[in-house]
Amino acid sequence: MRGLSQLEEFAMTHRPLPEPGVEVIDTVRYVVRIVPTFPIPGPNSASFIRCATYEVDEVIESVEAVFAKRSLPYNWILDPETQPPDLEERLQTRGIVADPVDSDAAVMILPANAGLRAPALKGLVIEDALRDLDAFTAAERVAAEAFAGLPFGEPMPMDESREQRFSDARAYPGRKGILATVDGEPAGSASVTLFPPDAAIINAGAVRPRFRGLGVYRAMVVARLAMAREAGAMGLVVWAGHMSAPILGRLGFQKVSWRRFCVKS
Repeated sequence: MRGLSQLEEFAMTHRPLPEPGVEVIDTVRYVVRIVPTFPIPGPNSASFIRCATYEVDEVIESVEAVFAKRSLPYNWILDPETQPPDLEERLQTRGIVADPVDSDAAVMILPANAGLRAPALKGLVIEDALRDLDAFTAAERVAAEAFAGLPFGEPMPMDESREQRFSDARAYPGRKGILATVDGEPAGSASVTLFPPDAAIINAGAVRPRFRGLGVYRAMVVARLAMAREAGAMGLVVWAGHMSAPILGRLGFQKVSWRRFCVKS
């Protein structure tokens, strides 16, 4: 078997780290990530489960207690090395099942030297989503429309905690945000977290429905690839769901592993 590249190794083994607004409980049996200002499964999660069969009940109860105390929904993230191997079946007996929205993600990488070019889209501008609260708000509203179908500009459940998320994001030097506009109108948003010299993790790539098919998504990937190069990172890493994985595959990303998400039914 060939040796893993530094980029592949990072993609498969990187564990959540504390950052402004993010609490991490890292144990030998699991890692819990807590984001109180983002009260949805995903940012709040239990991952890297590595325990003996006789410890499963204790682990599940410990993790559930962490999130119950904070009244936060969360998900379990399984990977190829999850122990015990039948953890998903054991979770199911407790009503924790595969996420009905998007249960599987491909762990994908793109080397920093990839020859990916932005499309020639008239009126497209890539802006800093963290430059001010208005830009940050626009980026979150783009994501809400793209992922949840909430019309752009409509009140959002997380409006009250936005200023804290904005402050936390700006306080973390490795966190960058993108707001893509077309003729001045918000069209796409995305984020990237830099971990030089290893990699840059990209996520939350979103394009409003009326701007899809124009190259906005590709342009945001190209912009984040440039950020990774500038920071001296080896490339990009992403957990791609069923919608984004095919697009990223066409852009040159390669699958190196997988993740599976389970939530309380």
